[in-house]
Amino acid sequence: MTGLIAAAGLFLGIHLLVSGTRLRDAITGIIGEKPYLGLFAVSSLGAVVWLCMAYNRATSSPDNPVLFDPGQLLRNVAIPVLALAFALAVPGVLMGNPTSAGQENAGIRGVLRITRHPFLWGATLWSGFHLAGSGTGASVIFFGTFFVLAAIGTRVIDAKVRRKRPAHWRAIAAQTSNLPFAAIAAGRNRFVASEYFDWRFSVAAVLFAALLYFHNYLFSMSPFPNNWLPS
Repeated sequence: MTGLIAAAGLFLGIHLLVSGTRLRDAITGIIGEKPYLGLFAVSSLGAVVWLCMAYNRATSSPDNPVLFDPGQLLRNVAIPVLALAFALAVPGVLMGNPTSAGQENAGIRGVLRITRHPFLWGATLWSGFHLAGSGTGASVIFFGTFFVLAAIGTRVIDAKVRRKRPAHWRAIAAQTSNLPFAAIAAGRNRFVASEYFDWRFSVAAVLFAALLYFHNYLFSMSPFPNNWLPS
């Protein structure tokens, strides 16, 4: 468990103490934007690989305590919750986002009309559900790490864009919302089905169907109600 805690701390530290902060501004001022992005990508990949390896070791350890039993009822709602997570996250990854470095000129369309941070909201749903539906110490640390990062990450990104591109930020904020559907509910945007239900949504649906089918093979747990397994 010690290794898992250390890996989680490193992963969170890289993202919350460096990315989107004034420390990031100082580093990019010294080495430049592109070298920083490359260094950050390598560091993040190394941290997440260590985190996953540490989690795998911790789950099989006798020191992994059972903290609570979420019950079968919660597990039975996995499919609709995680389908929504995929419907936000995958299109968000496959679409340019004006809040991201190098994508400043991307338009507000598709899933970005729902939230300007679709990937992070999808990750929040995914990690939050697994956090509530696991119950072991290792799972709480592992999924809790991603939940904290995704939940806080939306505000960190907003703060960075507001600080570095104030005029651009005002234009983005006028058309979008952090909270899903808030801008649409306020009349500052509208849902356009033809933009959302495009090839990106199809990719999300295919990936989600594949995950459902192979979930038990990959993670030794059925995602279906009452632990049903596809033949």
